[in-house]
Amino acid sequence: ADAEMIQGCVIYKDDDVIVLNKPPGIAVQGGTGTERHIDGMLDALQFEVEGRPKLVHRLDRDTSGVLLLAKKRAALVALHAQLREGGFDKRYLVLVRGRWRDEKRRVRLALTKFATREGERRVRVVQDEGAESETTFRRVSTWFDLEPPLALLEAELGTGRTHQIRVHLASRGHPLLADALYGGASALGMTRQALHAARLDAAALNKIAGG
Repeated sequence: ADAEMIQGCVIYKDDDVIVLNKPPGIAVQGGTGTERHIDGMLDALQFEVEGRPKLVHRLDRDTSGVLLLAKKRAALVALHAQLREGGFDKRYLVLVRGRWRDEKRRVRLALTKFATREGERRVRVVQDEGAESETTFRRVSTWFDLEPPLALLEAELGTGRTHQIRVHLASRGHPLLADALYGGASALGMTRQALHAARLDAAALNKIAGG
């Protein structure tokens, strides 16, 4: 069943990479209390691969969308270097609560990680310390006649901090729909955070082969 599922998630492959459309609700890697995860299913992708495919980056368990894997060590090294240098154009689609009115809004905040008493990992905004972060939001559609009002936005990452998009939205009073961790109550029957990794710039991938 896992093999069929992950094979069905493949949306692109070439000599260097595999791109998956990760379903929501499945972790990328194993951890406490995690039985099924993408990393544990990768043996199903061993077709014309030099060894086991390797994860290039991560997505949260409840985030769906584009997940990049490297088929060769040289590709993995090159892609990691590009990520560190900001060489990827990563775009997400998000559904938020409230009357979002700006056509374009850039959010820059310093963020720091912390753990709750229950051991849950979270991120918060700080003033004088923490890692700088930047997200640019663009309005796609709005539904102000709904209760609650909703807006569909495109989020472009300037940095890649943990929970960055979710914290940026919550800090501006427009929490991600159904994001229980950062105050976004559910609506429209949504049972998981409305966050989808929609695009990863293919031009950056071409640099692996010097194209």
